[in-house]
Amino acid sequence: MARAESRIVLAAIAVFVTLGGIAASIRGLLYERALWVHIGAFAMVIGIACFVLMLRPRNGAGK
Repeated sequence: MARAESRIVLAAIAVFVTLGGIAASIRGLLYERALWVHIGAFAMVIGIACFVLMLRPRNGAGK
């Protein structure tokens, strides 16, 4: 049970990383900073990938 709870916490952190990436991308677009757009896009990709991996059920999780 503790293993599942830690995965949920890590998935929640990944969501906040994704939101930070969206904010960084928008800031980069508003102030025409290409580096901020790239950093934000990278953070979004990493956050979404971690979120999906953390909430994907494992084999035999229901046993």
